[in-house]
Amino acid sequence: MKTVSELGDLRGKRVLVRSDLNVPLDGPAPGGASSSAVITDDGRVRASVPTIKQLADAGARVLVVAHLGRPEGVPNQDYSLAPVAERLAEVLGSPVLFANDTVGPGAQRISAALQDGQVAVLQNVRFNAGETSKDEAERGAFADELAALADVFVSDGFGVVHRKQASVYDIATRLPAAVGGLVETEVTVLKRLTESPERPYTVVLGGSKVSDKLGVIDNLLDKADSLLIGGGMVFTFLKAQGHEVGKSLLEEDQLDIARGYIEQAAAKGVELVLPTDIVIAPEFADADATTVAADAMPADQLGLDIGPDSAATFADIIKGSKTVFWNGPMGVFEMSAFAAGTYAVAKALTEVDGLSVVGGGDSAAAVRQLGFADSDFGHISTGGGASLEYLEGKTLPGLAILDQQNLEGS
Repeated sequence: MKTVSELGDLRGKRVLVRSDLNVPLDGPAPGGASSSAVITDDGRVRASVPTIKQLADAGARVLVVAHLGRPEGVPNQDYSLAPVAERLAEVLGSPVLFANDTVGPGAQRISAALQDGQVAVLQNVRFNAGETSKDEAERGAFADELAALADVFVSDGFGVVHRKQASVYDIATRLPAAVGGLVETEVTVLKRLTESPERPYTVVLGGSKVSDKLGVIDNLLDKADSLLIGGGMVFTFLKAQGHEVGKSLLEEDQLDIARGYIEQAAAKGVELVLPTDIVIAPEFADADATTVAADAMPADQLGLDIGPDSAATFADIIKGSKTVFWNGPMGVFEMSAFAAGTYAVAKALTEVDGLSVVGGGDSAAAVRQLGFADSDFGHISTGGGASLEYLEGKTLPGLAILDQQNLEGS
């Protein structure tokens, strides 16, 4: 894929950058005054800044397009990018203009008025039905409107490259296109995880459901040396072994699949590690949390975190690895009584003598909430879903179209 440095002289050119600014917001004010909303994790904003700054420093006139939430194709001020644009200006250290629409009169005026080195954010791209439409003509018409605002397209929103959407896919067929530094880095790291991992290679999977991780397990069982399972998905594995899991999250329809993974891991010589102890409680509350053996859970309790012995075992395996990929918390980390397992895994990743990768999504949110800095890890992905699909071996439309356009243009 072509990179920004291969686009030539960008001074005076209008560059449309697809960033991922889909950050969590806390408490939009009543009446849609979302500029008063508080960004609870600005990791994606900070990750987007280097490419935006690179373009601005090169004299480009930068138009940032991004989405926030799921406004279902209609304007909804609860999902306005206004507070995100304000935070972007703070991190960038320079003013950022904001258009109250995406391709309408406001966006057109700002596109025409931008000066060399200036940056503007367009309103939430998903306020327009054409962005996510399954109808290619409707999506293409919206892509035409976006393309009319700019001279060049840069794809830098890794969290959306697995989507065939107008501002991700179709736009790349209408303008000279390249990947930004964030996407370039993400792809480089993921290639190391799938093509040439330094060993020992450990994969740590958590989160709610086995069904969310089927493709990753299928693909990485042939590549990893150790597979550590925690989070809500562990109870399907424990049940598959015949253990009581009480009121814990359970996918009955995945029991045979979980048994199959246990058998495949043994056959392939992969160390599949399940928790030996579990932190339980009668309900989602900090009070009354206790620890029991994983094979001795009471029928009236919920499993809400891996136990201390398991956390220590997981940490030892992680610290002894040269490559580690982690996706999914070990428990309900938002509550202090059930955060120790996730903390132990995160802490161990900071001590890896090699490549440690936090796979975006809830894992990225967890490490920041638990007090870790992005720089504590080798890489924190900005795209949980995109990272998983890449690791599953799927084709990501937003990357494939850039490959195709580069080949056709060469």
